[in-house]
Amino acid sequence: GVHTFQWMVGCEWDDETDEINGFDQYGYDGDDFLSFKLKDGTWVAAKREAEITKRKWDYDGAGIDYWKYYHNQNCIKWLKKYLDYGRSSLMRTELPHSVSLLQKEPSSPVICMATVFYPDGATLSWRRGEEELHEEVEPGEILPNPDGTFQMSAALDLSSVPPEDWSSYKCVFQLSGGQEVHTSLDRKQIRTNWGKTGGGGDDGE
Repeated sequence: GVHTFQWMVGCEWDDETDEINGFDQYGYDGDDFLSFKLKDGTWVAAKREAEITKRKWDYDGAGIDYWKYYHNQNCIKWLKKYLDYGRSSLMRTELPHSVSLLQKEPSSPVICMATVFYPDGATLSWRRGEEELHEEVEPGEILPNPDGTFQMSAALDLSSVPPEDWSSYKCVFQLSGGQEVHTSLDRKQIRTNWGKTGGGGDDGE
């Protein structure tokens, strides 16, 4: 019958801690078979059938030295080189061009919409003071824009928000653990379907 052999080799580099890790893994017919443990310089057998190969390769000192050098030197050198080549796109960050508050009807949730940001590793949340809200919030998916940027939304259920407490609520956008963009829950800033901005009623001021 037909059998499948798989091999995956590569390296990882943490640019904050400078920690290096490498992987060299073999598979057979869809199952793990043998892998190299870089820190110990030993092979790990995932199946009993791999034990003979493991013992043979563990005693191959030259082979062990080669893979250590490859993962710690050659692979990392190429990884850093390609990171430099792609840094302009890999390191690109753009805060949203706009963070808007939207509402369909007076009784509808207020939707915080952040759009035209990059990359997609972002969070959008509602807070009361510094407390992040969960039960009152319905998060939306991160969606792509035609220009390659992204948009996302988070809806706040106003039924749980007393009018006099509006000023303590805010929508918070954060891009990949970096700078935050705060947008206060302000009736005057809400764009609605029945007018350019919300109006009427007690705005808590």
